[in-house]
Amino acid sequence: MHSIGIDIGSTSAKVAVIDANSGEIRELFLLPTGWSSADTAMLIKERVLALGLGELYFTATGYGRVSVPYADKALTEITCHALGAHYFCKSDCTVIDVGGQDTKAIKLENGAVTDFTMNDKCSAGTGKFLEVMSNRLGVRFDELTRLAKNSDKDISISSMCTVFAESEIISLIAQNISRENIAKAVIISAINKISNLVKKQANTSYFLSGGFSKSEYVRENLEACLQAKVSTHKDAIYCGAIGASLAGIRNLRRENGDK
Repeated sequence: MHSIGIDIGSTSAKVAVIDANSGEIRELFLLPTGWSSADTAMLIKERVLALGLGELYFTATGYGRVSVPYADKALTEITCHALGAHYFCKSDCTVIDVGGQDTKAIKLENGAVTDFTMNDKCSAGTGKFLEVMSNRLGVRFDELTRLAKNSDKDISISSMCTVFAESEIISLIAQNISRENIAKAVIISAINKISNLVKKQANTSYFLSGGFSKSEYVRENLEACLQAKVSTHKDAIYCGAIGASLAGIRNLRRENGDK
């Protein structure tokens, strides 16, 4: 039996395949969500079935979890990101998950969620904010961080709103401010907003999950802003999917009467 965790977010869909007996991760893969999460869910099923693993148990999470009709179970991303982060960090912490549409700070104690804070009403401090700003500068997000590293002057973006912040960037471009300095201002603006949210779940250590976990520049600046250790893992982008898969294993064991 294999447990399949599917985390369908606004930007990408992550999948984790774990052997329910050994607990070994057999497969991790990612697909763009595209315009239809339902279509993406069917593509995921086809790819998983092509692995020829035999009996499968599917658990869906993320905002697109309702678009996975073949799921045996659906869970909130709070639960799944917590389980996935604890799988990597093995200790109590606050999980920082910056998604395309929202940002979450999830406090863990003894491996369980005790509290969380979510920003889901404004795109400032989310992946969408950085996507919009990157597009305005004509670069991808990975190029944005590369530009920011070469900044030679600190400037600030004061607007809390993505729309107004974009207007600020247009003004800075008109003033011939370098892309490097604007890029740094964009990232620091996002990190300040993320940190203000995360501080509501203050802790001695933090774990960065989701797409931002790929950026060492973001992790380092978050660490400086929070004045605490922020760790991550090379596969932290799959935390939601791994957590869903682990939750599936728990459900299987309960159904089989195991402890």
